Formats: sequence, structure tokens, C-alpha cells
Amino acid sequence: MNLQKKKQFTKEMRKRRRAIKGTDVKPRVSVFRSLNDIYVQIIDDKKGITLAAASSKEIKEIEDKKNKTELAHAVGLALAEKAKDKGVKKVVFDRASYKYHGRVKALADGAREVGLEF
Repeated sequence: MNLQKKKQFTKEMRKRRRAIKGTDVKPRVSVFRSLNDIYVQIIDDKKGITLAAASSKEIKEIEDKKNKTELAHAVGLALAEKAKDKGVKKVVFDRASYKYHGRVKALADGAREVGLEF
């Protein structure tokens, strides 16, 4: 990622973070997408703690998925299960400045399947 794109990405991410805040009632689901993996965590911004987290690295060790989109879907399922154990049912989805498409969408769909509400 060149310098100009990185500046634009961080600018958009900060803009979204100002609008999206997680509370104890509706924590924030933060997504980070790298070239090979996807990481997601549920954050309570008021307390500043992470309630649950999941990544495709964890899923790769357990399951043998074909592509990154299937891995993202499995990460969404795993995150929703961990959230259910913590008693979290409703969340605010923070996709940073990633488009709601591909791996990000697959992750959200996987989380919705288990019962997490956005």
C-alpha cells in the first residue's frame, strides 16, 4: 500500500470510529483484514476492554478450508459463539474503511447465522 492510499485509509477509518462507538449494551465488532488473514474482536469502548476475539489463524489450525472467504465465514461463526458465551447478542459492526464485500461480508454473514445481531 503506497503512502497516499495508507493516509486515505487511516483518514476514513478515523472518520468511521468517531461515528461508531461500542457500549456495554452494544459493543463494537472491529475487523482487520490483512493479505492472508482476517482478525475480528468485540470491544467495549467505554471500559476499553476486548470481550471476545477470533482470527483465521485459529481456524486454519482446526479446519482445512479452501479459500479466504470460507475462512472469514468460519471466523464469523467462531466469534459469534464466543460472544454468545459472554452474553453478547447485539453489536455495532465496524468494518473500518473496508468495503462490505467479499471476506468482510462473509464474516458478518457467519456471525449472523449463529445469532449475533448487527
